[in-house]
Amino acid sequence: MTLKIMGKKRGMIRLFDEKRDSIVCTVIEAEPNVVVQLKDKEKEGYAAVQMGAFQVPSPKVKNVTKPLKGHFAKANVEPRHHLSESHLGEGDEYTVGQEIGVGYFADTKFVDVIGVTKGKGFQGVIKRHGFAGGPAAHGSGFHRTAGSTGMCSDPGRTLPGVKMAGHMGHERKTVENLKVVKVDQEKNLILVKGAIPGARGGLVYVRKSVKKG
Repeated sequence: MTLKIMGKKRGMIRLFDEKRDSIVCTVIEAEPNVVVQLKDKEKEGYAAVQMGAFQVPSPKVKNVTKPLKGHFAKANVEPRHHLSESHLGEGDEYTVGQEIGVGYFADTKFVDVIGVTKGKGFQGVIKRHGFAGGPAAHGSGFHRTAGSTGMCSDPGRTLPGVKMAGHMGHERKTVENLKVVKVDQEKNLILVKGAIPGARGGLVYVRKSVKKG
């Protein structure tokens, strides 16, 4: 398994390559993640590294729960807003307190980005599934409804999986094989080609692509 670095989506920009072709990129800011805990098979049943991201400012430390305060104090690490685990592979070695920044992707050509899509609330079938809808004329009684979902004969019920109105968005999505355009270690930025899930400021996880490396 590859290490997941936590960051935040900052927006999208346009860059130009040597041929003056436009490249649309997403900017991800990833402050150095710190190793909080190392888990082994003997004690926890699996080998993994737990990392924390985004240090809690001093005025807000009082809001951190006592169990988490003890967890961070044991590792001699300042409290962090988010914790994430990555399974360790053979030969992977990390130490508690070690910081891992965007330099981890310095020689990486492709990455996978995991995030939560924008929530759209309760939506109808036209917006949610792209239904065409009915005639817009005043005489029509069918405009934006889904229409029939079942049948009058056997089995006489709505079958599972039928596209209906409902909650749209706010789902965990993974976009694979995004090309790394630039890594700025001084500003803790990763620029990837294309779009990633979520809104500006949303939490994302970046890992080396397991398909194209």
